[in-house]
Amino acid sequence: MNKNAKIFLAGHNGMVGSSILRKLSEQGYNNLLIRDRAGLDLCSQTDVTAFFKAEKPEYVILAAARVGGINANMRYKAEFLLENLQIQNNVIWNSYESGVKKLCFLGSSCIYPHACPQPMKEEYLLSGPLEPTNEGYAIAKIAGHKLCRYLTEQYGFKTISLMPCNLYGTNDNFNLDSCHVFSALVRRFSDAVREGRNEVVLWGTGLARREFLHVDDLSDAILHLMDFWEDPDFINVGYGDDITVRELAEMISLATGFTGVIKWDSSKPDGMPRKLMDCSKVRSVGIRPVISIAEGIRRTVEEYRALPMTSDQ
Repeated sequence: MNKNAKIFLAGHNGMVGSSILRKLSEQGYNNLLIRDRAGLDLCSQTDVTAFFKAEKPEYVILAAARVGGINANMRYKAEFLLENLQIQNNVIWNSYESGVKKLCFLGSSCIYPHACPQPMKEEYLLSGPLEPTNEGYAIAKIAGHKLCRYLTEQYGFKTISLMPCNLYGTNDNFNLDSCHVFSALVRRFSDAVREGRNEVVLWGTGLARREFLHVDDLSDAILHLMDFWEDPDFINVGYGDDITVRELAEMISLATGFTGVIKWDSSKPDGMPRKLMDCSKVRSVGIRPVISIAEGIRRTVEEYRALPMTSDQ
């Protein structure tokens, strides 16, 4: 992408989008097109069509999505499916119709089957039933990738689809009703220390294994792949190793200075037993993470503690 190219970054206020925005700005891209939700409702076909006709972006990075942790995914399956389909369909189709040179679609490792062989290879997509706790979101992300793929096959529209593992980092969501496990643990242990509590109760058994990638490592991968990747098949972007949620909790509790008791509520779901991505393909083009889990935890705890205290973060 030329430094002067008009790039529409959808979802620039979110954790992933804000990281991409920082990276683009740092690397000298100076014609960035961004809109907040008040300025452009991505769920509105009429509004998105008018936006593309007026602005005519050259490149599109689709980082906008309705996202959340296991609790939010279970409670709002219909919304996770519908809103993500609306956003994706509107942005992807209008990108194609308006002559965008290349589009990057961001999915999620939750697209893989519940009982997927580990590590999860790209060819395992649709090889079995999905994890029930995030099925709505997963179906939407599979549909988004397929739309990109079909537009490439039928009309030569250049698209790439990236499927990252569990993400965390700067500008993460710490609302316990909707956040992911990493930020939830950072908040729970940090708040316990601040409030002088000696017990923290966590969902599940803690035995599920997860792979975590700092969002800035994903952003580096996105910009690299936008320049050099041409394959319409999706590509995994992961850390390359996983840990149990119990191990993660212990690391975060240590980083926050929590010295109390951790209790596990096994009546709550664990989600998929394991989610480790095979990253052979992305490693083959020289993309590797540089932020370790320990360093990522340190940064996230520091960033959370710097936030003003509110009732829902």
